[in-house]
Amino acid sequence: MNAPLRDRYPLAFRLYPYRRSADQDASTPARHSVVIVGAGPVGLALALDLGQKGTPVIVLDDHEGVGLGSRAICFAKRTLEIMHRVGAGAEMVDKGVVWQKGRVFRDRDEVFAFDLLPEEGHRCPAFINLQQPHFERFQMEAVTRAQTAGAPIDVRGKNRVDALTDMGDHVLLDIMTPDGPYRIAADYVVACDGAKSPIRERLGLGFDGRVFEDNFLIADVKMTADFPTERWFWFEPWFKSGSSALLHKQPDDIWRIDFQLGWDIDRNTELRPEKVRARVDQMLGPDVEYELDWVSIYTFQCRRMERFRHGRVLFAGDSAHQVSPFGARGANSGVQDADNLGWKLSAVLNGHAPETLLDSYDHERLQAADENILNSTRSTDFLTPKSRTSKLFRDAVLTLAREHAFARPLINSGRLSTPCVYDGSPLNTPDALEGGPARTRPGACCPDAPVGNGFLLDHLGGRFTLLSLGAVGPQIDGVTTLSLTGDALGPELADRYLGPAPQAHYLVRPDQHIAARWGSASANDIEAALRRAMGAA
Repeated sequence: MNAPLRDRYPLAFRLYPYRRSADQDASTPARHSVVIVGAGPVGLALALDLGQKGTPVIVLDDHEGVGLGSRAICFAKRTLEIMHRVGAGAEMVDKGVVWQKGRVFRDRDEVFAFDLLPEEGHRCPAFINLQQPHFERFQMEAVTRAQTAGAPIDVRGKNRVDALTDMGDHVLLDIMTPDGPYRIAADYVVACDGAKSPIRERLGLGFDGRVFEDNFLIADVKMTADFPTERWFWFEPWFKSGSSALLHKQPDDIWRIDFQLGWDIDRNTELRPEKVRARVDQMLGPDVEYELDWVSIYTFQCRRMERFRHGRVLFAGDSAHQVSPFGARGANSGVQDADNLGWKLSAVLNGHAPETLLDSYDHERLQAADENILNSTRSTDFLTPKSRTSKLFRDAVLTLAREHAFARPLINSGRLSTPCVYDGSPLNTPDALEGGPARTRPGACCPDAPVGNGFLLDHLGGRFTLLSLGAVGPQIDGVTTLSLTGDALGPELADRYLGPAPQAHYLVRPDQHIAARWGSASANDIEAALRRAMGAA
């Protein structure tokens, strides 16, 4: 067995310091419901969801917190809504840099601008920029509050999983700590252990797709600047520091600058401080004062596993799929994996749903991964054309976009993250709301809207809910009923959920995706849709 763990990298925050657990002294391996491997954004999101549903969960991580370095910074509206539901969203929005607008330039000329949330009536913004160490810190603070309130969550730092053994009705895990090895058993294991996933490698599972060899330089710089809080992207930038560049503001006067370097580079040369400063000086001008906070070079991949469920071991986040950073689809899609899986694991473990419900996680999140990979690959191909024809198309679009509005939507500097609509999911009941808005069809995620002094998603919570609009819904066992009529039915709610219909009933899943909708529905209709949504139909 491997040697005990040692400190291997500097920490930004020491979030879950090693403590000896009672399991290490047990004469036989302790049995747990769910063991999550990896305490990053995905693992902690899943732990919060499970724990707040009363499902006991152990989180194992081979470090004691989040490390220094350049990681995810762009967190989308749907991710913030999930974090708000599990108790960490408000702190993230307060700390983060809120933005919804972006601009795309060619040389010095603006050729395209966009607004990701032009409508009112949402609690959460379109995006925030927040360094991943802060994101994880706020998650752990939410874990601590949940533990104080009685949620059965146990996060164990410096607990490295060295082996897994499928025992049929459970999984046996061999774990190494600074005090030596021990074993535990789990009904289910969820691997959230990153792109290089030791769990995936130990199980001998594949990871297929495209590997892109282009190189990008990240320079996080600390400076005081009056640039607006927008996403600025340059094609063929006038400062000639790469074939494209990106500028983003982060909290604490840190700015993310991303330079596209090309294929054949000397990484050691490009990482020299004087070389990086020369690039930044070309972009910002020689008179701007700044400090280099972090510098790194990255390449990326668009790949996924063939399946995300392998018996009692499930994969989520980067351990299951990878995309390029253009579009901020990595961490955001991983948190949505956790949102999809949490209620299903709880329902199965509580005996409320058959074990086959977990197959729908595989179905739905494979669909989401393919959608993210498709969008990410298209963005990458537009940014770095791989053929003469692709480059001619890209250059023609950029030229036309200066004068012609029809060409501007074709510019692809990264299609930004949106939640997947689970069209074709086996959990959906066929749409029965005539003329219903497409954005709230079965499979879609519920859009927020004002309700009273609050917001709709707060009322939906994390349980099955019958949302009845313009009518009073029937009472169904296992379903919370929310009926909104008269003055409670505001214009935003009516526009997003009713369309031309005078009334509607929506069956909403615990992850706030829509399972079914009707213009009118009997108790039998709703019960049948509930059984289907629980994988029992």
